[in-house]
Amino acid sequence: MSDFAKGLEGVVAGQTAVSLIHEEAGGLRYRGYALNELTERASFGEVAFLMLNGRLPNQVELNAFRALLKGQRYLPPPLRRVLEQLPTTSHPMDVLRTGVSVLGCLEPEGPDRNQLTIACRLLACMPSMLLYWHAFTTSLLRIETSGGDDTTAGHLLHMLHDRVPDPLHQQALDVSLTLYAEHEFNASTFTARTITSTLSDFYSAVTGAIGALRGPLHGGANEAAMELIQLYRTPEDAETGIMNKLARKDKIMGFGHRVYKHCDPRSDVIKVWAGRLAEGSEEGRRMMAVAERIEAVMRREKKLFPNLDFYSAIVYNRCGIPTKMFTPLFVFSRLTGWAAHIMEQRSDNRIIRPSSEYIGEPARPVTPIAQR
Repeated sequence: MSDFAKGLEGVVAGQTAVSLIHEEAGGLRYRGYALNELTERASFGEVAFLMLNGRLPNQVELNAFRALLKGQRYLPPPLRRVLEQLPTTSHPMDVLRTGVSVLGCLEPEGPDRNQLTIACRLLACMPSMLLYWHAFTTSLLRIETSGGDDTTAGHLLHMLHDRVPDPLHQQALDVSLTLYAEHEFNASTFTARTITSTLSDFYSAVTGAIGALRGPLHGGANEAAMELIQLYRTPEDAETGIMNKLARKDKIMGFGHRVYKHCDPRSDVIKVWAGRLAEGSEEGRRMMAVAERIEAVMRREKKLFPNLDFYSAIVYNRCGIPTKMFTPLFVFSRLTGWAAHIMEQRSDNRIIRPSSEYIGEPARPVTPIAQR
């Protein structure tokens, strides 16, 4: 049997200039910029511009970029009608997957391969898809998605709650979008690059990436983390519950990481914001105490650290975002990384086609059907 890496772990599958994961050298860089510096000194809008254009914008460029996105938040009537037909019980990730596919039919990528235009259109209108569906299926409201707040975080919270968002909530959500924007050759990004390598269109690559991100071992972990935290009313309950889960060898979502071995540097940033938001209410403080006890037990018993998804769950919950919308928020952010990788794959393309090792039956003859 030949040597191979299960799950392609440790295999270098290509080159990229989009991001670098280097745990010993500070964790994660977007196009050369340290992520912790970006969260402190740049907005998600600036980071999105960086992902799509390869450099940070100046103020004039940022203003123009925000204006462009505000002008692209509208939904075509046929897309709105499709969204209205989707069941209330649909998972929001399925809604987004369907919405992107429909938009690809209505506004197909032309022969000029106007990929940057499509990337901006999707970045602008994907939150509109989700919130339009949510408002219609829960309240039969056909909300207006055009225009709105200058930032993605502000516009999303405004559409969701129908009021000007709390500045602290908006800032926390903005930081989380920056933290989720890009992460090298993760499963959804590699899916997008694989689809792109066949010379398929931009929408198909994004649709496939959404499908990959939907899984609980990838994007869905933040939803599972929230469900875990909400199981327990006190830190003591949490300790007992987690110990029981570990004894049963249950998987505890929101801990450990395929790439990071000692800590997820993004988790340290989002935990600070989770704490700030939690301070505002007794329920928030209770949830934070439970989460910190779960973290302590996992470190003590399994030597595992929280990843970005764990404390992001508290941030989103404190912003009043329904749990099933947590992974779609990941999509709105990671779309910028996907787009950067799609464009990079196209710039120097070769179809991605790995080999496999056969482990099936040895050669055998086909017995005539009358003799079987």
